[in-house]
Amino acid sequence: MKCLFLYNPNSGRGMIARRMKTIRRKLASRYSEVDVCITQSAEELEARVREGAEKYDAIIFSGGDGTFNNVIHAAEGKNIQLGYIPSGTVNDVARSLGIPRTVRGSLKVILNGRSQLLDCMRIGDRYAMYIAAAGAFTSATYHTPQAQKRALGALAYAFEGIRHNMDLDVFPVDVTVDGKRVHTHAVMVLVLNGRSVAGFPINKQGSMCDGRLETVIIRQVRKPNLLRRVGALFSVASLFVFGCRIKKNGYQLSVRIARLHSYARSRRVGLRWRRGLQRRCSDRTVPEKRTPFCAQE
Repeated sequence: MKCLFLYNPNSGRGMIARRMKTIRRKLASRYSEVDVCITQSAEELEARVREGAEKYDAIIFSGGDGTFNNVIHAAEGKNIQLGYIPSGTVNDVARSLGIPRTVRGSLKVILNGRSQLLDCMRIGDRYAMYIAAAGAFTSATYHTPQAQKRALGALAYAFEGIRHNMDLDVFPVDVTVDGKRVHTHAVMVLVLNGRSVAGFPINKQGSMCDGRLETVIIRQVRKPNLLRRVGALFSVASLFVFGCRIKKNGYQLSVRIARLHSYARSRRVGLRWRRGLQRRCSDRTVPEKRTPFCAQE
């Protein structure tokens, strides 16, 4: 079997590059041929995944949650086994799946684990693994400088969010679940497929193999006074500190925010994870597609 390993030398504070000899040696114990490719951008990563899916039996990749999403999108429709070595800032996907966030632990999953089908989301023409978000603090994920993340870790997101998102802007939201429509205003909307967001276990009962998505909406009146703004801020803080309880209801979800329309739907992908963490999947899942995906730590 042939394996392609993709990584960014700057991810994980250079940890993957320093451990490359060990990674290659361990992978060689399972695969007869191991090729290593360095990627410098999301576009290059996705191109390598598409090319590699035609030539290799497995693609192993290292990075954070953004890298995970890029690979899922590029692997759409490909019959390829995928593996994952977490090396990002918070690694929410790995947290949600119980994958060890160390090179040694993830390699054990790759070598000794099993493949598992998981859900992922389709949002417009893109795929995402664990979250689609809008509103308060969500821009911090995209605007936090890489140097700041390397220096402060997950705290970098918090500082960036406090600097630029304290106004808690209000926006209109239309939510349709199984044909039932609700119109409201909100300061935050989260569509979740995992347990962890920014390192916080806000959706503790969430599962990536139940065919469902969980939605969190922190509502607000259209023109809030100071008291209501403070109340919304406490609601956001409470969500991240104490988590949320979500009613399992509905299969098809559509969320419209201003002019942005997103349609999130379950899709199944295959993932390799640690034995002993298997969860029973609902018999009522409604997968859109099934694509082999192997996640290794």
